[in-house]
Amino acid sequence: MRELQAVLQDWEAVIGLEVHTELTTLNTKMFCSCPIGFGAEPNTHVCPVCLGMPGALPVPNRAAIESIVLAGLATGCEIMKRSMFYRKNYFYPDMSKNFQTTQGPVAFCMGGNLDLEVSGNAAGERAVLAGTRPTVEEGGYLTSIGITRIHMEEDAGKMIHVGGTDGRISGAAYSLVDYNRCGTPLIELVTEPDLRTPAEARLFLQKLRQIYLTLAISDCSMEEGSLRCDGNVSLRPRGATELGTKTELKNMNSFKNLHDGLAYEICRQAEVLEGGGTVLQETRHWEPTAKRTISMRVKETADDYRLFPEPDLAPYDLTDEFIEAVRARLPELPDAKKRRYIELWGLPAADADNLAGQPGLSTFFDEALTLCDKARPIANLLLNEVSAHLNANGIALAKSGLTPQGIAELAALLADDTISSKQAKEVLSLMIESGKAPSLIVAEHGLQQVSDSDALEAIVLEVLAANPDKVAEYRGGKTGLLGFFVGQVMKMTKGQGNPRLINEILRKRLDN
Repeated sequence: MRELQAVLQDWEAVIGLEVHTELTTLNTKMFCSCPIGFGAEPNTHVCPVCLGMPGALPVPNRAAIESIVLAGLATGCEIMKRSMFYRKNYFYPDMSKNFQTTQGPVAFCMGGNLDLEVSGNAAGERAVLAGTRPTVEEGGYLTSIGITRIHMEEDAGKMIHVGGTDGRISGAAYSLVDYNRCGTPLIELVTEPDLRTPAEARLFLQKLRQIYLTLAISDCSMEEGSLRCDGNVSLRPRGATELGTKTELKNMNSFKNLHDGLAYEICRQAEVLEGGGTVLQETRHWEPTAKRTISMRVKETADDYRLFPEPDLAPYDLTDEFIEAVRARLPELPDAKKRRYIELWGLPAADADNLAGQPGLSTFFDEALTLCDKARPIANLLLNEVSAHLNANGIALAKSGLTPQGIAELAALLADDTISSKQAKEVLSLMIESGKAPSLIVAEHGLQQVSDSDALEAIVLEVLAANPDKVAEYRGGKTGLLGFFVGQVMKMTKGQGNPRLINEILRKRLDN
């Protein structure tokens, strides 16, 4: 099978995504009062409504409607004032009433778009950049991805398969069903087939996740299944306009799996077509351990679901007042936040993007900036030392014991050369351990940086006098020895010398 880059030279991939997101920040399910929660004992969060018992009637969750309108406004969709629910019929144990309540042709949100900035290695996957606008970063480009719709539906239950090839019990395989998830409010975003590479698909899902997290409508945990993505992909020869036969990929439950699953399927379809075969319209399953897709079933059509209007729910008529009240709740979105960080605070684009995409971290950053205007030191601390500590210990920033006041004070000590970056790491560790203020820790542990230029110059002269051979080699062209001299001076200052001043003094003495 050929590599993806080679395939994309001859074939154009046409990719669309279906992104399912559980509204996990709500307290109850879509049409009943059962609580929402991951990890509860099986079948303990159920009632006659979500189990579809005869005579049970659904009652809509207003907060869920507000959440989907928020999602639509944040992605440039038109909010449809009138829409309704339908019954999507299918016979499968994960939905005990044998139909799913979903929306029909007109959803709450229609016709939006998201702009993607594709750069670095991701830009390299796109063999032809026609129709895109170049960005300031060389080799990168901008592309706009259309959003067909965002509709509301209820989630299905969870099937647990026991036995089979993984070890049969008493010689027979069987399945269990947990209906706790059944009826959880779920929004599905469907894109236009505007994506052209697996990298673009991954970037789109990452950006959508950032938006949903900023809106606080879902925890977007791919590990727990609250954010799930299916991909539709087809191939056509470069320059052709007619769409090829598409396949739908399931089980892409991480950003890496989304990329790798689409990449494999593109290469597989190319091999089939180049061998004179025909691509079947089917649903395929991505196997991450085997790094392949396998056929699951022939793809259904809309007619197979026998959609008809839900008789137990009246059509929705959203008022202008309702829509504007939801619009007023829109927070600053990641793209706007990124621009503010770059234009107002001078952060590098990569740092601004990283901060803007993490709501908790960006809020912490903004609060610290109200106490200290040293944006770069604060950003560096949060994105490097603080993030490394959180990741290593598996804890959230809110539970770390760190405060915006503490980080602002630490950044100020760094900015005025009271401490070095190496000392800042030590101070941060002691802040987490003791909860004390940075200035107090610096004073107690004698961590002040030596920035007395006269004292440092005397030490520099002593080091140079002790190493005349190295001085001669440096002046003979071995300028890499500067690091040796810096190390010797730092050793004599017990690691507390100001590295910037030491470098300046050494260069002045060695170069003259």
